[in-house]
Amino acid sequence: MKIGFIGVGIMGRPMAGHLQAAGHELLLVRHRSPLPPELLAGGARACASPREVAEGAEVVILMLPDTPDVERILFGEDGVAQGLSAGRCVVDMSSIDPIATRRFAGKIEALGCDYVDAPVSGGEVGAKNAALTIMCGAKADVFERVRPLFERMGKNITLVGGVGDGQVAKVANQIIVALNIEAVAEALTFASKAGADPARVREALMGGFAASRVLEVHGERMIRRTFDPGFRIELHQKDLGLALGSARALGMALPHTASAQQLFGACVARGGGGWDHSAMVRAIEMLADHPVSDG
Repeated sequence: MKIGFIGVGIMGRPMAGHLQAAGHELLLVRHRSPLPPELLAGGARACASPREVAEGAEVVILMLPDTPDVERILFGEDGVAQGLSAGRCVVDMSSIDPIATRRFAGKIEALGCDYVDAPVSGGEVGAKNAALTIMCGAKADVFERVRPLFERMGKNITLVGGVGDGQVAKVANQIIVALNIEAVAEALTFASKAGADPARVREALMGGFAASRVLEVHGERMIRRTFDPGFRIELHQKDLGLALGSARALGMALPHTASAQQLFGACVARGGGGWDHSAMVRAIEMLADHPVSDG
């Protein structure tokens, strides 16, 4: 297929690479990150605008940072919508506002095209290993049509429901991950300040009911002090903002999500917006006046 891929950053670059390796022809346009030379060397075509991408592609995939980015790429000057013809499909793999997603889908469907929201979880490692979890919102027949593309990028692929439901699932995912990071950060900081070896504590906990992927991967990051992203705090902070905004609209409280957001905010205040989200531990360490380890 001819696939437009807009957003070839930390996550999008390897995702697009898997599609190219499977034999698909890529059409790219620069967003924030330069176009990867290996994709261009592999035959990807550089386009001048999102509109040009949409004019040449059967499916247009977006992997962008936030809701305003998606709206601008879709509906701004020389945007994707201006280049679409009936029967094409837009797949948004960004993590954005579910309500805005449904609005975007309505405008794309009014052009005679299909829309899929398919946010992902798994981070840079999952993207590189084609092992992402992909949470989809779409009509069932549209989902089946693009599923072979998802299978090149991920392993756990679920049709959650209609358009927007994929984004709802991703927001729920980000709540769980943030609160797990907070729990691991508190536990390891406590263990260290109490005089125990945090590495040995983590090893012991991995054999019990407290075991989790966050304890396994991010617990090790906290101990080794390896906070290069990964998944940046500023992006997780954005996702928790979506959770809290949606909760407000639904008339409900998410108290621990709010506390995790404040801890991310403390990291950002110290210049840590670009740190890996496991670096939330630095906010806990500041409150304890004690580091988990010396690295």
